[in-house]
Amino acid sequence: MARPTDNGKSDEVTGTGSPLVSVVIVSYQSGPTLARCLEALWAQTFTDFEILLVDNASTDGAPQAAAAADPTIRFLQPGVNLGFAAGNNLAAREARGRWLVLLNPDAYARPDWLEALVAGTRRHPQVRCFTSLQMVADEPDLMDGAGDVMTSAGIPFRGGYRRRRPADLLEGEVFSACGAATVIDRELFLGLGGFDERFFCYCEDVDLGYRLRLAGETTLLLPAAVVEHVGSASTGVRSEFSIFHGSRNRVWTFLKNTPPVLLWLTTPLHVLVTAGLLLLHWRRGDAGPVVRGIRAAFQRDALEPILASRRELQAARKARSLDILRVMALDPVAFFGRRLVIRRYRPSAH
Repeated sequence: MARPTDNGKSDEVTGTGSPLVSVVIVSYQSGPTLARCLEALWAQTFTDFEILLVDNASTDGAPQAAAAADPTIRFLQPGVNLGFAAGNNLAAREARGRWLVLLNPDAYARPDWLEALVAGTRRHPQVRCFTSLQMVADEPDLMDGAGDVMTSAGIPFRGGYRRRRPADLLEGEVFSACGAATVIDRELFLGLGGFDERFFCYCEDVDLGYRLRLAGETTLLLPAAVVEHVGSASTGVRSEFSIFHGSRNRVWTFLKNTPPVLLWLTTPLHVLVTAGLLLLHWRRGDAGPVVRGIRAAFQRDALEPILASRRELQAARKARSLDILRVMALDPVAFFGRRLVIRRYRPSAH
């Protein structure tokens, strides 16, 4: 049963008047992509959703123009650049839907994207986090990512990046969801504290996914839910900003979340692989922001709160080390070739 809403869409009758889904877009200098992102949302076959648009102090006027053109958009202007992490947290607190859908402003949803996501939540009622299949926006026969992978060395990467989509791509379990296009139970997201705002952006989605794992939760890839993703449209794929934050936050993710036994076993691997990545950056000519990022990760005033969070997480965790290891890529350098790591999902095992 559906009923009309003020914005011309239809809502399922829930007794609360709230939409089932809250789509959150955090915008920063997203002028070239934001309009197309919103157009794709309004073309969705599933219509029981609201849009929350957060402006992270953009100067291009794109968020303001979008909000003025469509008064149904719930427009949030904190007045400063909160970063991806805190911007999403702000919107999550304001959202009304049971499901929180996070969408980058440079991700263009196919018309049945939300319908496929919602169908996945109904097909797997015991799962509370799902990730989309991302295709490369200007080369749509290549994948941009099929869930995030974590190696046994504690190095995360986007599975299947720039590889052709396999004909038999599974709907299955991945380590974590890419924040560019994911759905998570809003109460679960808030209960976990949302994204860690110290990360600002980059790896905050892997950190959240790791915390979900520690809490005994599962993340599933829904390959029928497809977006076309530009990727780092605002910050640049290999900009100093992205390399610095990625390098710093990767260290924090490893130190904060890795269970004690795995931390003891894999720290030598993590150091070795990090050194190898630094060498690759040196050969490419952009090792400077990597070094600065790693130094920043170990600064005392930054590291002590991360270690305090680690103590809390490990004391409360429900998952065993073997549960975590089971969904990792055992190969410590699996990021070469951007391998897909998707496990067959067996509900009875959870």
